[in-house]
Amino acid sequence: MEHPFRKWAAAALLGLGIMAVSAGTASADVVCNREGDCWHVDHRYHYGPDVRVVVHPDNWYFHRDWDHDHDYHWRGHHEGRGYWRDGVWVTF
Repeated sequence: MEHPFRKWAAAALLGLGIMAVSAGTASADVVCNREGDCWHVDHRYHYGPDVRVVVHPDNWYFHRDWDHDHDYHWRGHHEGRGYWRDGVWVTF
């Protein structure tokens, strides 16, 4: 007779495997403009050359000292596609 724990463990592992395969990879970046405003984006957008932004990988955020860095400052999440310019959110 098979132990009930083995069935439970096998079902749990199967469920975790399905979740891992179906999760996919998330795309996230940090974008900074020439004024030092930085914000998080979930998709890599095409910014025109007049916007002048730099796109960093998401882990760039964690390597900054946001409390003491005078060159960059963090802007909170903003709905819609766009960018910060002169402290104002510009949609595109």
